[in-house]
Amino acid sequence: MNRYLFGICIATVLIAGVKPEAKFNLSEFLVNDAQLGLPAMKVPGDNPITKEKVLLGEKLFLDERFSSTGKVSCATCHLPEKAFTDSPLKVSEGIDKLTGTRNAPTVINAAFNKMQFWDGRSPDLEDQALHPFVNPVEMGLENHDPILKIVRTDPEYVKQFKNVFKIDPQQIAIKHVVMSIAAFERVIISSNSRFDRWYFRGENVLSEKEKQGFDIFINKGRCVSCHIVEYTTALFTDGKFHNVGVGINTVPEDEIARLSAEFLEAKYNRTDVDLKVLGDPQASELGRFAVTRNVSEMGAFKTPMLRDIALTAPYMHDGSLKTLEDVIDHYNRGGASSDSEKINPYLSGGIRPLDLTDDEKAALVAFMKTLTGKKFEKFQQ
Repeated sequence: MNRYLFGICIATVLIAGVKPEAKFNLSEFLVNDAQLGLPAMKVPGDNPITKEKVLLGEKLFLDERFSSTGKVSCATCHLPEKAFTDSPLKVSEGIDKLTGTRNAPTVINAAFNKMQFWDGRSPDLEDQALHPFVNPVEMGLENHDPILKIVRTDPEYVKQFKNVFKIDPQQIAIKHVVMSIAAFERVIISSNSRFDRWYFRGENVLSEKEKQGFDIFINKGRCVSCHIVEYTTALFTDGKFHNVGVGINTVPEDEIARLSAEFLEAKYNRTDVDLKVLGDPQASELGRFAVTRNVSEMGAFKTPMLRDIALTAPYMHDGSLKTLEDVIDHYNRGGASSDSEKINPYLSGGIRPLDLTDDEKAALVAFMKTLTGKKFEKFQQ
């Protein structure tokens, strides 16, 4: 990993209405201890991480001028003091308080995702950063030209881009903007949780109830089937896509074929796909199918990492489950949102009732709260 890779300190908003500003404390974020439990990060060869590029990316991430209203930035949906989400919103709010259909995933450790967005339609952080700017529900620009006009004329940006990329103002392209944002996002890492210190170092920092919860996570609860724990690292994700009985349950079966055809037609225009994802509640529930056209992935969404999960409620791609207790109840019912609900025919294999007792469910929640990284523990209730 690049020697300049360092983590990020959470900003504190002192009074309502003050914009969050991510501030770095470089002395706190040495690579070794900060990454206990995480694998080596794969950084693109054409976008190495440097301190200067990260600081430029931070500035771009926070800039509200990159929206049609001048009031929305990347940080609007990924607030540092809310673990880089917009918790407790179910779905994110963009320009003019327009709402989409997806819950904002945390940026924390997003660098370790194999693909970005809930349906994996972007291959990396650089590509992902392109789309919110021009999504009419999010930042509402018609194209990226207004961004380039700002960064090519703002003296601070001109200076920073010159320093980072060795280019003159008119050479600044949108690729340089998203490369900087991606570099910033790659240093938003969190590990060294109590779980990490217990599991990987043998420190006695977990209670008996939390240890019981881990046993349930591995065995009776079968959570580890998708939220993987390896011998020396734990990302708590298999990087795959699964239909777990959320979202698609609400779509009548006779509507699925029609919606699928419409979505596939929109697939050939990337902005149209993004609009359907965030603007059409039923089409949004097709999930990974809209990317792969594979019927086996109908209603499937990316397995999220569980690190810092206690800080990022509500849960699932649509924010439909308010608490960790709700999530565990959902899986305990075998993927049905209620005891009487019909389970959808596209449910992934392995999703079936768990028969957990109330005590076992409580222990599982207690364990999941041990996954909060050391830098974020003060935000956990």
